[in-house]
Amino acid sequence: MSRVEKRTSTEPLLPAPVPPALPPLAKRPIALIMIAVFAVQAALSARYGFHRDELYFVVAGRHLAWGYVDQPPLTPLLARASGELFGDEPQDLRIFAALACAATVLVVALIAREFGSGRAGQLLAAACAATSGIVLGVGHLWSTATLDILAWLMVAWFLLRLLRTGDGRWWLAVGAAVGGAMLNKYLVGYLVVALLVGLLAVGPREVLRGRLLGAGIAIAVLLSAPGLIWQAGHGWPQFTVAGGISTDDGIENRIMFVPLQIAYLSPLFVPIWVAGGVRLWRSEQIGWARSILPGYLTLCVLVIGSGGKSYYALPLLLVLVAAGCEPTVRWAASRPGRRVPVGSMLVVATVTSAVISLPLLPAGRVNAVNSINPEQGEQIGWPELADAAAVAWARIPPEQRDRAVLFAGNYGEAGALDRYGPARGLPKPYSGHMSFADWGPPPDRADGPVVIVHEGEVSAGRRDFIGCRLVTRVDNGEGVDNEEQHAMVELCAGTAKPWSRLWPELRHFY
Repeated sequence: MSRVEKRTSTEPLLPAPVPPALPPLAKRPIALIMIAVFAVQAALSARYGFHRDELYFVVAGRHLAWGYVDQPPLTPLLARASGELFGDEPQDLRIFAALACAATVLVVALIAREFGSGRAGQLLAAACAATSGIVLGVGHLWSTATLDILAWLMVAWFLLRLLRTGDGRWWLAVGAAVGGAMLNKYLVGYLVVALLVGLLAVGPREVLRGRLLGAGIAIAVLLSAPGLIWQAGHGWPQFTVAGGISTDDGIENRIMFVPLQIAYLSPLFVPIWVAGGVRLWRSEQIGWARSILPGYLTLCVLVIGSGGKSYYALPLLLVLVAAGCEPTVRWAASRPGRRVPVGSMLVVATVTSAVISLPLLPAGRVNAVNSINPEQGEQIGWPELADAAAVAWARIPPEQRDRAVLFAGNYGEAGALDRYGPARGLPKPYSGHMSFADWGPPPDRADGPVVIVHEGEVSAGRRDFIGCRLVTRVDNGEGVDNEEQHAMVELCAGTAKPWSRLWPELRHFY
């Protein structure tokens, strides 16, 4: 081959199978949907209270590191940033979540455009994202899932642009998106494997031969390296956490995988994502994107096999929704009477998803949706937990309190005591759970009484602590059946051995 005939790094990797021009982006209506979603999230962000994970992230943000036993650094870092920029109330912490929710709506619309959807198809995709239970739910709370769904969709969008255009430069964007996602949650590795399997199975395999693929991999490795180095230096605790999830919840997660895939998105959207899957597999117009379908199926196998949570696979299901919006719009436009069912579907989906995913119900009625979305109940009762701990702390003689310790069984309890305890005269809490274990132990000179807050019926004091007695139980005041309702608050005379020797035994990862 002559020098003139050689392919340059910026030339297409394969002929574009579709016209290069995309339909115009429906900027104004999509922006209005984004603004509406953000406004709803902002208006409801102060209801109920902090979620247990949010309380944990706030404390983790005060202990900034390149990694934590259960996550990379990005979510705690942004929790710290929100506190510095906006304040320390739930609505302040959730500003970034609402912004990510609005951005997710935009990316789903952009993916639909990538599939050739016109104005109506893009609006339907944006509306489906904005009214889906999972997007509304993670957009209300600040969590690793909030950024994870957005990051996965970004990876998918960049890959689709690569496949549609054949331009290898998009590997750089894919690598940056994967590396950024790795700073938030390591689960994006599942997505990478699933998409790779899809490409190897049905192609176009030519994109895997591009010169810039290696550069994209290098970017991803460079961005994710700090967190991975931290994990390696600490014995890969993330695998221990993942193993705990699989052991404790794996069977239930596998049984509920398909029902929750449907419920978390919306049962009413099933025809749309089924149409999207059929279109991806059969349509010549978007045949370049066929690998997304086996990629989604591979992702489902990976999640089910590892006992992971069903929402891990939802980002690629949203891609199928985006692919199905154009045929749904054409179906609705083929007969005038079909537009009403599609509009009604969106209205019903909006109402049901909002009730399940957002804090619309009175706190005392949350049990009605708690079985479907237990994250609702986990936002209720934390001040009352601190009240119960204060009752036990008050029974410690004042002269002994400088040697006393407040100990929590899990990171949610410890985070709540950290947030609400000072106003009730409580000291800094300690816990052996997750990364709280790295922020302890108490000093050995703290050899006085111990107040223990923990869920469950079996006393925490029978092996590690001495002279324990039950003082009270937590009551959230709303009758919400969450994890901490009726948690035990015990007062113990002390520990069975010094804290420094006891601490390794108290550490647990799940």
